[in-house]
Amino acid sequence: MSSESFPVLRAAPARSRWSPLLRGRRGECEALDAQLQHIRAGQSSVQVLRGEAGVGKSALLDYVAERAAGCRVVRVAGVQSEMELAYAGLHQLCAAMIDRVTELPRPQRAVLRTAFGYEQDTTPEPFAVAVASLSLLSDAAETQPLVCLIDDAQWLDRSSAQALAFVARRVYAEPIAMVFAVREPADVKELAGLPELIVEGLPDAEARLLLASGIPGRLDEQVRDRIVAETRGNPLALLELPRGMTPADLAGGFGLPGAGSLAGRIEQAFAARVESLPPDSRQLILLAAAEPLGDVTLLWRAAERLGIGPGAATRAEEDGLVEFGVRVRFRHPLVRSAAYRAATPLHRRQVHQALAEATDADADPDRRAWHRAHASLGLEETVAAELERSAERAKRRGGAAAAAAFLQRAAELTPDPARRGERALAGAQAKLETAAPEAASVLLAMAELCPLDDYQRARSRWLRAQIAFSLSRGSDALPLLLDAAKGLAGFSTELARETRLEAFAAAIYAGNPGDDNEVQDVAAAALATPAPPRRDDPIDDLVRGLATAFIDGFRAATPALRIALESFRRADENAAEVNRWLWLACRIAFDLWDDRLSGELAARGLRLARESGALGILPIAANFRAGLHLHAGEFADASALMEEAAAISAMTGTAPLVYTTPMLAAYRGQEATALAGLDAADQHALARGQRLALSMTGCARAVLFNGQARYDEALTAATRACAHEGLGLYGLALVEHIEAAARCGQPHLARESLARLAERTRASNTDWALGLEARSRALLAGGPEAEEYYEQAVTRLARGNVALHLARARLVYGEWLRRENRRVDARKQLGSAHELFESFGADAFAERARRELLATGETARRRSADAFGLLTPQEAQIARLAAEGLTNPEIGAQLFISPRTVEYHLRKVFPKLDVASRKELRHLVTASPGTARQRSSGL
Repeated sequence: MSSESFPVLRAAPARSRWSPLLRGRRGECEALDAQLQHIRAGQSSVQVLRGEAGVGKSALLDYVAERAAGCRVVRVAGVQSEMELAYAGLHQLCAAMIDRVTELPRPQRAVLRTAFGYEQDTTPEPFAVAVASLSLLSDAAETQPLVCLIDDAQWLDRSSAQALAFVARRVYAEPIAMVFAVREPADVKELAGLPELIVEGLPDAEARLLLASGIPGRLDEQVRDRIVAETRGNPLALLELPRGMTPADLAGGFGLPGAGSLAGRIEQAFAARVESLPPDSRQLILLAAAEPLGDVTLLWRAAERLGIGPGAATRAEEDGLVEFGVRVRFRHPLVRSAAYRAATPLHRRQVHQALAEATDADADPDRRAWHRAHASLGLEETVAAELERSAERAKRRGGAAAAAAFLQRAAELTPDPARRGERALAGAQAKLETAAPEAASVLLAMAELCPLDDYQRARSRWLRAQIAFSLSRGSDALPLLLDAAKGLAGFSTELARETRLEAFAAAIYAGNPGDDNEVQDVAAAALATPAPPRRDDPIDDLVRGLATAFIDGFRAATPALRIALESFRRADENAAEVNRWLWLACRIAFDLWDDRLSGELAARGLRLARESGALGILPIAANFRAGLHLHAGEFADASALMEEAAAISAMTGTAPLVYTTPMLAAYRGQEATALAGLDAADQHALARGQRLALSMTGCARAVLFNGQARYDEALTAATRACAHEGLGLYGLALVEHIEAAARCGQPHLARESLARLAERTRASNTDWALGLEARSRALLAGGPEAEEYYEQAVTRLARGNVALHLARARLVYGEWLRRENRRVDARKQLGSAHELFESFGADAFAERARRELLATGETARRRSADAFGLLTPQEAQIARLAAEGLTNPEIGAQLFISPRTVEYHLRKVFPKLDVASRKELRHLVTASPGTARQRSSGL
């Protein structure tokens, strides 16, 4: 054995007899050593080990634990049977640090205690649990570096996977190493995008040495080569599969069966070894396999009920399959699964029954109910009712996945058909809330086989629509939502109203909703419904406003929509049902070109989403706020929020919002990046029938090509964008179409779009809307009339926080003045436009303004770079928040990072900006050309 192929292990624990699995892992061990060096230097490190079963991932985790001298090591292993228990994995990881929970801020302390079942409080949002976990781990790492080892991450419960993936993406300046081991093939969406280390089979030379080390005597070369080839160098397979071979097999004529996966064959080898044990030892291993916590005390209480004595453990330990120490530890997860799968159903039920009887009903009622459910044969109402109570407790802890699992099993055990249908419906809704639409569909099918009353059938149709929308996010969900809205109207006013709003939102994204008779029928029913007694009811006001838009058009609906938006603005911030629809209110405010109200609603929505940790709303709120930063010319702030939204979507496994980022790239003039993003967005939209999305991507393309003065291409893109009239970017698409058509010498096309634009801008009657209309009219006018419109555009657009559009108005005004041979006046407008575009980072528009300036005889002076341009998006965010007077903990709370990470970034920000204090930073932000105040003035 050479030191080149086998790392030297120091202070190896007693289980180092399993270390041959590290043979040939020099490169992997060096990568993991580097992780430990990082945290000893005060920096975080994250790694995801991916590989097939038995390839040595667990051995590499053991290696990290052995090398982590001076560090605190905490471990957790995902267990397949625990996947439905909320925060089971996170609880395992945090159990060793639970004493530090008292050091956390009170809200975070309460969130964790509720998630772990120590308190019965309001349901914690998953994001809030993740943030609290980050705080706990950061606090634990203050005294010594922290190493978190997560084995079999593919079997973590989803709540834990989300929380731990969030922490992995947010640790930065903390001495925390996180190493996940994931068995392939697996689909752990939460870990997507994290640094990966692929663990593959050993090279042939190393595989032969490892194989020889586990077999006494001489091995036939042909047999050796066949084993090495068919195991593909998998270390565990090389050690385990030959154990079941006879001397004759080893001597020659051996052939591994071709069918079945390698993991299955290794599991079969382990199953054979378990089967060779005495009956008591086999039953003890089965008991340990069914009890995923590894609680030795509980194990022996259950064993006593089955008449198993302590001596049963000896043979299993001697065979190297399991260790019974402070906790039960299997040699490999495949031993656990092999023992459980090889057992008969009767034996499984017996051990689950023993574990249920040994579990304290007061201390851990949910695990007891889970074991009782697995011990049940046939239908059993008592157990089903107990599971239903467990589901309620899981919901209060924020464990939607656990609640869904409990309800599913409860439905399966329920003898009464009507009661089964009710529980199956509840389970389907819970599955949907955990982003498991396929599983929800299965439960819904079960419910529909039961005798449902009229209300339950209406709920079933509503759930079917929700499932369709979750699976495709496309137009196919619209008719189902419309049908559900009709069906619920006679049973629940509130649910019918919510469903109408969902249908209207789906109609907006489907495009051309006014042409759909079904949409108009539901809209008419909404308007015919008596108004609620409360004067301010944001949800009802929004439903009525949108219903009016679908029946009578945008212009007629504008007053009603303004009433709805004002209701949202005045609404109680604690009204969860209102906050859920803030994103749609932001959408409508943007369509009305009300930058003040849309900014206020977007900022509020983002703040509330961050405070509550609302996973579904946060990326949408961040993207809307980013869009407003974009139109204000605050590209760095927009980029930071887009990155945050993308990271959250990656963490939760939800569909990313793919439209905002290409628009930013288009305004920056980054053609390759923009077109790649737009092509991907188009494919996404076409697959789902989202015509609004196609309008948005067409508008972004028009922006890109107008910025580069490629007007023919801009006209083609804008024509496509204007084909789908409705809410969304339709108004801005008209603006792009008018500019492109005017520059292409097709004024008749521009005038048609101007007429449609004016209908909307006059109804909106905001400075932003009327400024865009004036600019568009100026492009089609001449002489004094054109100049009057240009002046109106500049004056009106300077009043709002839409500096990007102000700069574009100055650009086209300057271009017109140059063509009128008024060079001095043209230089003023073009110079201002050029300066603004450069400060934004709108390179293509800045180049267009520069060329026009040169044509006037003026050399465009390059503006001194905005100091904030030297910062990364996150550094810029932190710098601006610090300049506003927020403390490090307050900044960390807003951005979901630790105060230590905030401090780390500020230590980089200060020298980059050449400031020595927050006071100097505040002065720099005020003077920076990137501030919204100066950008809006255009001076």
